[in-house]
Amino acid sequence: MAKNNLTTITRFVLVGFIDLPKWEAPLFLVFVSFYIITILGNLGMIILIQVDIQLHTPMYFFLSHLSLLDACYTSVITPQILATLAQNKMIISYGQCATQFFFFTICAATECFLLSVMAYDRYVAISNPLLYTVAMSPKRCWNLVAGAYIGGLLGAILRTTCTFSLLFCEDNQINFFFCDLPPLLKLACSDTTNIEIIIVFFGNFVILANALVILISYLHIIKAVIKMKSSVGRGKTFSTCTSHLTAVGLFFGTLIFMYIRNSSGKSLQEDKVVSVFYTVVIPMLNPLIYTLRNKDVKAAFRKLIGRFQASQTLQNCLKG
Repeated sequence: MAKNNLTTITRFVLVGFIDLPKWEAPLFLVFVSFYIITILGNLGMIILIQVDIQLHTPMYFFLSHLSLLDACYTSVITPQILATLAQNKMIISYGQCATQFFFFTICAATECFLLSVMAYDRYVAISNPLLYTVAMSPKRCWNLVAGAYIGGLLGAILRTTCTFSLLFCEDNQINFFFCDLPPLLKLACSDTTNIEIIIVFFGNFVILANALVILISYLHIIKAVIKMKSSVGRGKTFSTCTSHLTAVGLFFGTLIFMYIRNSSGKSLQEDKVVSVFYTVVIPMLNPLIYTLRNKDVKAAFRKLIGRFQASQTLQNCLKG
């Protein structure tokens, strides 16, 4: 069909749940619950780290930014999912779709960089404990976090510019929950070959490069742990890394499954399930992972609850 006979679309229709009409109400309640837990959990983690001086260390500084990213990450996607469930379908403008895609990409790419920064932090802490405070000074920590955000921003600009330089015409129904790359490429009516090469190369580079940094960091950590003479010290060291490894495994595992594996064996239903997992479920799980596996966080939480109870008791005494 000649290009001049095509009508460029100005809006998209999200129909991600059109094949599950009977499940829309239950799914709405599930996603609302997940969203509330995610926001409360991540904001609670940020507040806890800020108010407890014992948590003013590089590890928890990075964790607070991870919680901030998770709260933003799910807020970009989940309200859109809830609106789609409530209305059976959701009409969004071309600009809204591009904006959602841009901020979603910033959060995802920045989280990749931040998780590798957190792995490097654990490597420095375990391999050079005496020089840790010098090597991970506040200035160095802020530079590493700033680098993660800048990397995420540059990636989002490149990915969004390439994706929305494509021509979309006639078919405007996105069989997905939000504006993600795979369904958008399927809708494009212009040649996507060159754009896909650029996007896929950069996306794979970000995921695999950060995964490599994490792998190298943990190989050095394992090497340092093996040299430890105390079994108690080895156990304590591994326990400080368990939470981060769990978060890394969940996040990078789903990203690799979604974007790097062979597209010939992929199905749309699988993509939907995986996308819900890494945009909704993982941001909810991260605060639980770091709380349940971390004695310092649990102690800080108990201390905060104790302060609150003492304050309530004092207020009741003054009123009495």
